[in-house]
Amino acid sequence: MQAHADAATAWLADKGRAMEDALSPLVDVNSFTANPEGGRKVGVLLRELLTIDGLESSSRASERFADHLVFRSRSGAPNHDAVALVGHLDTVFPPGSFEGYRRDGALARGPGVLDMKGGLVVIAFALKALAVTGGLGAIAPVRLVVVSDEEVGSPEGQGVIAAAIAGSSACLVFEAGRDADAIITRRSGTGQMSIVVHGHAAHAGNGHAQGANAIWAAARFVDAAQRLTDYDRGVTVNVGRFAGGESTNTVPDRAEVHVDLRFRANADADALVASIQRAAEAAAASVPRTRSEVHGGVLRRPLERTEASAKLLAEYGACASAHGLGSGEAALIGGASDASTSASLGIPSIDGLGPRGAGFHTKDERIEIASLVPKAQALARFLAGRRGV
Repeated sequence: MQAHADAATAWLADKGRAMEDALSPLVDVNSFTANPEGGRKVGVLLRELLTIDGLESSSRASERFADHLVFRSRSGAPNHDAVALVGHLDTVFPPGSFEGYRRDGALARGPGVLDMKGGLVVIAFALKALAVTGGLGAIAPVRLVVVSDEEVGSPEGQGVIAAAIAGSSACLVFEAGRDADAIITRRSGTGQMSIVVHGHAAHAGNGHAQGANAIWAAARFVDAAQRLTDYDRGVTVNVGRFAGGESTNTVPDRAEVHVDLRFRANADADALVASIQRAAEAAAASVPRTRSEVHGGVLRRPLERTEASAKLLAEYGACASAHGLGSGEAALIGGASDASTSASLGIPSIDGLGPRGAGFHTKDERIEIASLVPKAQALARFLAGRRGV
């Protein structure tokens, strides 16, 4: 398939302006996760951009978010040799907070330009190049999923991804490209939990003994929860919000604690949730007549480096190197992505393959425009090397 790869990458060589022209309108439309109207507009633009011979599209409607999009080449072919490509169309910026696409010399700025509308344009142009120069039918089936809720943990998107790509041979995720084009093979898993402690209200002066202080029990839980952090294992517990009580002269009958969990290994995920539950129970038991409710748990499993994902890294990395990109391995990433979902399905997964840039989740979000073409060329070469059956 060398000739096919060479033809596709040659077609892409002068498409930098076209790629930027495709990216600009995507960034100009606000697609904050909780702005489904804007997300749907971006979805329309993406379906137009991905109107490619040999690629079929469908959508998964949502009541909370914009529609999730699924694209398939050779849709009747089994998934066992398919290559999955995963991205998202939502951003973290509410309307009015950070708006519009702007060219700044060699950089492009705007909400989602890096995280991760730039990555979606890379995917689209790689697929266009393959279709124009030989057809998508000559390579392994492609399964592309674009979810609209990634920035809040893909509560719906995880299921959409699983249904579309289960059984695929590899998954490439086009989140923000890192310095030196470092490829991500490891991400921490994440969890969120909330603990509600119930006590009994009473007047702090006239009926103190009749009260049961929910804040006291919650404070004991906070101390126990924070002690579960183990930096050597990559396990962290962060109590980020604490609320309770109505006035200083009232024994509080309710308190809430909200906790962020991070872990590097699947083995630590469920164990950490169980430890949080035990800490909440013990804290309530230590303050008579209080009780605790525990909600939440694991949001995303960690992306763990495996022998199969290391092999995928080397395979894709060779394609990146062929187009002047870096091919090194990124250090562990503390934040999660949809690569964790694909990896949890047993699919070798790598991430961070979008255009090179910096400042994601900030108003200084930007990409290096010159990285768009080589990133698309690397993907086209990788896909061209995957033979279908």
